[in-house]
Amino acid sequence: MTSTASNPTATAATNYSADRHANFNGLKCKECGTEYEAKAIHVCELCFGPLEVVYDYEAIAEKVSRESIKEGPISIWRYREFLPVATDDYIDTSTGMTPLLKANRLARRLGIKELYIKNDAVNMPTLSFKDRVVSVALSRARELGFSTVSCASTGNLANSTAAIAAHAGLDCCVFIPADLEAGKVLGTLVYAPKVFAVQGNYDQVNRLCSEVANTHGWGFVNINLRPYYSEGSKTLGFEVAEQLGWKLPDHIVAPLASGSLYTKIYKGFQEFVKVGLVDDKPVRFSGAQAEGCSPIAQAFREGRDFIAPVKPKTIAKSIAIGNPADGVYALDIARKTNGNIESVNDAEIVEGMKLLAETEGVFTETAGGTTIAVLKKLVEAGKINPDETTVVYITGNGLKTQEAVQGYIGEPLQIEPKLDSFERAFERSLTLDRLEWQTVSV
Repeated sequence: MTSTASNPTATAATNYSADRHANFNGLKCKECGTEYEAKAIHVCELCFGPLEVVYDYEAIAEKVSRESIKEGPISIWRYREFLPVATDDYIDTSTGMTPLLKANRLARRLGIKELYIKNDAVNMPTLSFKDRVVSVALSRARELGFSTVSCASTGNLANSTAAIAAHAGLDCCVFIPADLEAGKVLGTLVYAPKVFAVQGNYDQVNRLCSEVANTHGWGFVNINLRPYYSEGSKTLGFEVAEQLGWKLPDHIVAPLASGSLYTKIYKGFQEFVKVGLVDDKPVRFSGAQAEGCSPIAQAFREGRDFIAPVKPKTIAKSIAIGNPADGVYALDIARKTNGNIESVNDAEIVEGMKLLAETEGVFTETAGGTTIAVLKKLVEAGKINPDETTVVYITGNGLKTQEAVQGYIGEPLQIEPKLDSFERAFERSLTLDRLEWQTVSV
C-alpha cells in the first residue's frame, strides 16, 4: 500500500477550497471557534474540541432551489451544494434516496396515526447509512490527495469503506473488533481490503487507529477526515424533508452511537430552513440506545451535561460505542427540542426487530431493533403525541446480524412431497396460530 502524508500539501487543500464549485470555507472548532484550512484534521489544536465544516449559506441559497435538487442525481449528490466536496469529481455509487415508508400497520399496532420509516436498510452499496458518510469522506480524501483510506469500525463502516474504496480505486485498510457478527466480517472481506481484527472493543480499536493515522498518514474516514465524513449524515435530514413534500416532521427517533448521525440530521433540517427550502417548525429529537451501552441515555436520565464512558455489553454492536464523541451535543439537542433519550435491553431489541419485520416487511439489524423498541417504549410512556408526524430512522440491514434473532423466530414445517402431509402440517400450524393469539389476548 502507498502511504500518503496525513496532511497533504496546504496548496492542494487551498486550491480545492477556492474552486468555483465549493461552498465551504474551511473548518471551525465547535467549542472555541478557532478556524482552520479545509485539511485532513479533526481536533482543535488549542482546546481539543471537534472541528466542523464552515459553509457559505448565502452562496448556497443563490445556487439551490427545490427544482434544482429534483433535477439532480437520484443519490445524495442531489444535495452536493451542502456537502464538503469542492469539485465535480465526487464518488457516486447510487447512495441515498432510500424509501420513506408510510408505516400504517406498525402505527396501528402502537396506537399512533402518522408514522414513517426512513429505510436505510436498503441503502447502496452495502445496506447501511454508512454508505452516505463514506461517499462524502472518500470524495474529499481523493481531493486531498490520499491514496490509502481506512477506518475504525463496528462493522457497517468497514463494509462501506471497503466497498466504496474498491469502486474508487483506492487502497483500503480497516480495523474492527474481533467479535463482530460474521455477516459484517464477510461483507468487508469480499472487497479485498486489508482487515485487522483487534482483540478489544470499539473504543480500543479507535485509539489504535489514531496512532496508525499519525504514523502512516492514511486517510481515516472517522478520524482525520471526520469533519467531512460526518456531513454525509445530513442527507438523511434532507431526504426526509424532501420526501415529506418539502416540510419537516414533528418528531424523529434515531439510534445513538457516537451521536454524530443524530446531530447531523438536526443540522440538515436547520440548513434547509436557513436557505429557504422548507419552513421552520419545532422538531422533537428522540434517541435510542441499548442498555448494555447507553452512556448518552444514562446522562439524559440523570440530568448530567457530561458523558461517563461505559464498557459495551450488548447484541447491538453497531451502536456499542462506550465513549461517544458527540454525546454531549446529542444531549443538548434532545433537551432543547423537548425530545427524549431512552434505552432498551437485548430482549426488547430482538422484539423490535421482529415487530418491524412482521408489520412492515423490513428486516433491520440490531440498531434498528433498538430504535423500534425505544419508539414503542416512548409511545407507551405517552412521550409521543399520537397525532404527530413521526419519522423513525432504520440505519442497517438485518441480514448483517442474523445471529441476533436465531432461536427467537419460527422454523420451516418439514413435510413429505404429498398433499396429505401438507394438509396435516398446515392444520397444525393454524392450531398453533390460534393458541398463540389466545395467549396474546389474555
